[in-house]
Amino acid sequence: MLDPRSEIYPTIEYRPIQPSDLEALEKIHLALFPIRYEREFFLNVVNGNGIISWGAVDTSRSDDRRNEIIGFVTTRMIAAKDSEIEDLFRYNSSRKDLTLVYILTLGVVDSYRNLGIASSLVREVVKYAASISNCRGVYLHVISYNQPAISFYKKMLFKLVRRLPMFYYIRGQHYDSYLFVYYVNGGRSPCSPLEIVTSFVVDFRAFVKMLVAKFWSKEDHCNPRWARCQESNTLLAPQSNKRIINGDITRCHV
Repeated sequence: MLDPRSEIYPTIEYRPIQPSDLEALEKIHLALFPIRYEREFFLNVVNGNGIISWGAVDTSRSDDRRNEIIGFVTTRMIAAKDSEIEDLFRYNSSRKDLTLVYILTLGVVDSYRNLGIASSLVREVVKYAASISNCRGVYLHVISYNQPAISFYKKMLFKLVRRLPMFYYIRGQHYDSYLFVYYVNGGRSPCSPLEIVTSFVVDFRAFVKMLVAKFWSKEDHCNPRWARCQESNTLLAPQSNKRIINGDITRCHV
């Protein structure tokens, strides 16, 4: 185990997770999470079947485990229209092909924590999302009692946009979930009060100009188009989208 007080730090490199990581990936998930993941999930991860992932390895190790993953992040691409936060993008764009990257799981083995590995893995995800022109953000759910994870994502500049009451159902008990988003490629949170006022003024001026033009041209009156914004200073009410998790099935970030 690494001594956090030691001046010697490991050399960490990041790479896609591959089939040879299957056993280590299962072992780490079992150690870090209180619930079991299906075998199919791990097979999809290591084979890249609908899941994009990154692993962290300590290449400074002198033994034959220098290529064994000691941290990971797993993600998948989701159409924005199929996500819980589709409405957060309507003001910014009317495109129908927008996508999001959803973080499924993120973890680092205990002996390698507090070295910035989790932060680097998340930055890899953000960089990947930003490289996709129609992607507007990275998002995830955090169970309400996981304060270290909540603090971590806030430190990584993710925006807390919703609280979802009774989102999880784990071993007979309900738990709330927090939904975090990191916007990329022009994605943005709902309008601030200043943006609401600014948008109103701009549209009102355009409206007045249109009325004047209509009056002088004696054309029929036309209703104005008003920009729609939502207040961003409060947590929004959830949509009906709960997740049931039992001892053998998990598909979400906890």
